[in-house]
Amino acid sequence: MTTLTKDLKVRYEEEVKESLKSQFGYENVNQIPKLNKIVINMGVGEACHNSKLAETIVKQLTKIAGQKAVITKAKQSISSFKLREGMPVGCMVTLRGERMYDFLQKLICVVLPRIRDFRGISSKSFDGRGNYTLGLKEQTLFPEISYDEVDAVFGMNISIITTANTDEEARALLTELGMPFKKKSQA
Repeated sequence: MTTLTKDLKVRYEEEVKESLKSQFGYENVNQIPKLNKIVINMGVGEACHNSKLAETIVKQLTKIAGQKAVITKAKQSISSFKLREGMPVGCMVTLRGERMYDFLQKLICVVLPRIRDFRGISSKSFDGRGNYTLGLKEQTLFPEISYDEVDAVFGMNISIITTANTDEEARALLTELGMPFKKKSQA
């Protein structure tokens, strides 16, 4: 496997497409799986009681993604959590195109290696339709966020949506792009 110094989108066009075509025997180039979008979601339950916290999380997620994040609001009221419909509960951002490939390259090359005792990501987080979801425990893994500006540590979910029909095709696509999955013996 080549190094990830090349731009990820260029690498996909030049190397990954051919590799997947030969591996799965696709007859049409439109059958070859590709990345569709990446959705980054931070759920912050305390944001409904503290509007300043919601603004801080939006600023941090905007820095991480390179695109303006939107505040997600509660769809229904839940009295046991003192939550009313329309209150902020987190934020999210959807990345497509160049920003998606740039974010994925940053995730693979910079963020995942910064995780303590990192031995690879689980290959069991596919949803059955070719999409992969990864959870991170803290936003400080990203180089854009300094430890000084973090009041509270929050996790995030990163969903990688592909056009693959099966998990096997999506796993092959992500592996070719450089995702560090755990070996079978480590799982």
